[in-house]
Amino acid sequence: MKFDQPAGPNPIDRLKVVGKATNRIDGPLKTTGTAPYAYERHDVAQAQAYGFIVGSAIAKGRIAAMDLGEARAAAGVVAIVSTLDHKPLPLGRQNTAHLFGGAAISHYHQAIALVVAESFEQARAAAALIRVEDVRVAGKFDLAAAAPRAPLTTVGEPVEGETSKIKRFGDFDKAFAAAEVKVDEVYTTPDESHAMMEPFASIAAWEGDKLTVWTSNQMINWGKGDLAKTLGIAEENVRIDSPYIGGGFGGKLFVRADVALAALGAKAAKRPVKVAMARPMMINNATHRPATIQRVRLGCGRDGRITAIGHESTSGNLPDGKPEVAVQQTRLMYAGANRMVAMRLAELDLPEGNAMRAPGEAPGLMALEVAMDEMAEKLGMDPVEFRVVNDTQVDPEKPERKYSYRDMVGCLRQGAERFGWNARNPRPAQVRDGQWLVGMGMAAGFRNNQLAKSAARVGIDAKGVVTVATDMTDIGTGTYTILAQTAAEMMGVPIDKVIVLLGDSDFPISAGSGGQWGANNSTAGVYAACVQLREAIARKLGFDAGDIEFADGRVRSGGRSVTLAEAAGEAGLSAEDGIEYADGYEDKTQQSTFASHFCEVAVHAMTGEIRIRRMLAVCSAGRIINPKAARSQVIGGMVMGAGAALMEELAVDKRFGFFVNHDLAGYEVPVHADIPHQEVIFLDEVDPYSSPMKTKGVGELGVCGVGAAVANAIYNATGARVRSYPITLDKFIDKLPEVA
Repeated sequence: MKFDQPAGPNPIDRLKVVGKATNRIDGPLKTTGTAPYAYERHDVAQAQAYGFIVGSAIAKGRIAAMDLGEARAAAGVVAIVSTLDHKPLPLGRQNTAHLFGGAAISHYHQAIALVVAESFEQARAAAALIRVEDVRVAGKFDLAAAAPRAPLTTVGEPVEGETSKIKRFGDFDKAFAAAEVKVDEVYTTPDESHAMMEPFASIAAWEGDKLTVWTSNQMINWGKGDLAKTLGIAEENVRIDSPYIGGGFGGKLFVRADVALAALGAKAAKRPVKVAMARPMMINNATHRPATIQRVRLGCGRDGRITAIGHESTSGNLPDGKPEVAVQQTRLMYAGANRMVAMRLAELDLPEGNAMRAPGEAPGLMALEVAMDEMAEKLGMDPVEFRVVNDTQVDPEKPERKYSYRDMVGCLRQGAERFGWNARNPRPAQVRDGQWLVGMGMAAGFRNNQLAKSAARVGIDAKGVVTVATDMTDIGTGTYTILAQTAAEMMGVPIDKVIVLLGDSDFPISAGSGGQWGANNSTAGVYAACVQLREAIARKLGFDAGDIEFADGRVRSGGRSVTLAEAAGEAGLSAEDGIEYADGYEDKTQQSTFASHFCEVAVHAMTGEIRIRRMLAVCSAGRIINPKAARSQVIGGMVMGAGAALMEELAVDKRFGFFVNHDLAGYEVPVHADIPHQEVIFLDEVDPYSSPMKTKGVGELGVCGVGAAVANAIYNATGARVRSYPITLDKFIDKLPEVA
């Protein structure tokens, strides 16, 4: 189905199933432990052996020699695959560093060997017997030290020449110099880990030259192509199966060392091999969110209107890596005639930086929305009103390009009313509750809505049961349920009459899970397939496809009524189609999602302990397919945003180039006690420009702006402005008001 104009009325608009708060159909499997994750697929291949990855103990240099003798002789060892026995595996399209092979080491814990044994314990014990002779060379591990020499990198559209990589609109320098009120501050965010519960894990089995892997991967088609390229085999000889994923947050968008080494280990052992990364290796071997150094400049008139807005960000990565695009929301979020954004990318020898939930906007808004708070204070304006005054309904860089639907003002207004914002004392450090200083903060949230092709196959059998098959994944987001809701709505059946099959590369190619694009595009793909199936049923029954109703398990037209089971017949019927957006369609309007985040905190007046008391998010994201699952996504994002604000930080050993706190004991994430009352409101709206579903993504919007809302609340409580995340008490305890 080609989508080239805004959606009109369609069967989804009936909202008999879509739009209803629905329990996740995979919930019972998850809560009873019967949903099999990758490492638990014991039944898919016989005689599985266990692989244990050995990681490099140096961050930069080479492996000179490896003595495998003791390890090979250890109990239970089946095979050992050494990096010195392999040329570097080719890079997949999404990989920055080689996953395995060759003597060169480009980051700490890069895989250098795989030990395969009869049990995990035997593999781990034998791995400890490998003697490695490595040659360490000096590396670059300090972003702050590298930042002054970091070259400019492209923002948005490719351009030629270094100076033209700075995106300008109007005359920012002149407007900022002339502004009546200015903010010019630097903010920093640290390296962060995805810290998903399920590790990177894979089982690989060969049948001749055909490879099947049961793995944990968010993007099945990307993974299939990259794995084939990495292993040098034909893509049609690779099958990936990933029906259940225990969290990804962007870390499982790409093929990692576990799946490549499981395949190599299975070939060496001549039997299936399963591999799971230990937590320290997950953090140092795989990807993370890169640290940033951001400078934000705002210039305003006394009326509060932005006349100049500039945002520069520096991040680091391995050679040929990509930057953390922390400036991208600043190009679109607020009005202002004179604008400038720029990014610099330092070459570092730390593990690979790549996508983590809401790449760009999550760390970018942690800076921009604090700067907006600082400007509002200088102007003597309420922070909500300051943002309302600077709202825009068009792309500020392309004023002729309107937003498809934008109600950020609605988010701000409703959030302020619901949260009781009018009770906030704008003077910092004025509100006390016993020994606690109490403050309120807010921030706006923004995340783009991205369109992607997505296909599905929908069939109906002689019992009237509808089956949906697509390689789309469910990373804990509720995909099984929203696809079932879509098919149920389109085919006129209750949701318990729908079976959803996901995560198999043998199924039609979907958009995959990532970038907040999964829900809108994958449901639109199911919609398209259902349209084809409805038309096939109409043709078979001789019904007029333009005058047909699917409801209550029946098909009705022109006074005739037939059950779906009868229409399908003994052989059943199926159809396959997908959503495909016309060339240039996405450029006609700016499609984005919006939020307001409000937070109340208490800070102990003597110890500096920070406690979040309550949080609110108001979201504008088109039609909400399943409000229950969507709320779960947003509160999860709010938790992640609170973690980024208060505790999450990968500590870099700047001598040896690795993340020191590489486990869940040292890398702190929020627990239940850290997160009290959370409330989520979705504006009642549709966006017909997005797809036939008229919805947009919400899974990453929930984290965008939260960190700044927490930071602004801490300032309101204490009067201490901290611009370096996470906001730990050592950064402001000496700035707390004197205790009476």
